[in-house]
Amino acid sequence: MGGVMTSHFLYRRREFIALLGGAAISCPLTALAQQAKRIPRIGVLWHAGNEQEEAIYLGALRQGFSELGYVEGKNFVLENRFAAEHYDRFDALAAELVAAKVDVIVAVTTQAALAAQRATSTMPVVFVVVTDPVRSKLVDSLAHPGHNVTGLSNINFDLSAKRLEIFKDAVPALSKVVLLGNPKGAGPVSAAARKQHIAAAASLGLQVIEIEASEPNGIEPAVGVIKDHGAGLVVLPDSMLFNERKRIAQLAIAYGTPSVSFNAEMADAGILISYGASFLVDFRKVAVYVDKILKGAKPADLPVEQPVQLELIINSKTARALHIDIPPSLLSRADRVIE
Repeated sequence: MGGVMTSHFLYRRREFIALLGGAAISCPLTALAQQAKRIPRIGVLWHAGNEQEEAIYLGALRQGFSELGYVEGKNFVLENRFAAEHYDRFDALAAELVAAKVDVIVAVTTQAALAAQRATSTMPVVFVVVTDPVRSKLVDSLAHPGHNVTGLSNINFDLSAKRLEIFKDAVPALSKVVLLGNPKGAGPVSAAARKQHIAAAASLGLQVIEIEASEPNGIEPAVGVIKDHGAGLVVLPDSMLFNERKRIAQLAIAYGTPSVSFNAEMADAGILISYGASFLVDFRKVAVYVDKILKGAKPADLPVEQPVQLELIINSKTARALHIDIPPSLLSRADRVIE
């Protein structure tokens, strides 16, 4: 009897130890699984077609996370979606990110931000490369966004007068400008940018000719107009035109036309002069907004940030190709001269 009880006791003891051992093994595995599920997934809605086309900005975004101590694949994951300049794809891609239950959506350009806003009223959205989020009705105000959307604005259409003044300083003989815009751009924001540039040109005594391209294949025939007018080319703020910056710069040079646009990367692509904020800075700052949201901040309470640094970039290589002598006084004012 005693032997039976001892055997029974030893069996139950072994069973109890096995149970504890199983718990010791399973708990860490469960914890690891739960931890894996908690890795933040950041959905990014891009306007271009692939990672190669967005390489410099995707790199800046990753740099921003790295500077905050994030390691991609370890404590955050990017879920990239590319609209390939087809604005009608933004809604489907935004809905896809919402269905995937990402933690935050980063929306690149006004069109992407509006699509994200339509797709969700609860999931946090951080926008970038948005000219006027108030006019676009993405936020109630810059100081108090008010809902689930906030981010970084590159408010730059009001720089039109200064931009054209610099253009005229660089090319004193300039009497006409061709405004290249996208009629399918950011709606009222694009219209406002166009009106601002027209008013600025008139104040400088410049005749204005308007041309439009709504898709990449329409750029060459549109820009071809400048051959017959001997005018300077002004590229209005727009994501599609920005993505086609190299083609536009090459066409302008081929037609012997000076050009001006709205941000530093345009001059890097060959545009003669750019004046505005650098998008690279904004993409790095996106990570700061995402980090705050992941730590509990509400988009409604995060003020929209505006550019704090404007850059004048002059491409001397393009100037030489066009046989334009940029005045030394203007070169001395430039933040950067591309040789």
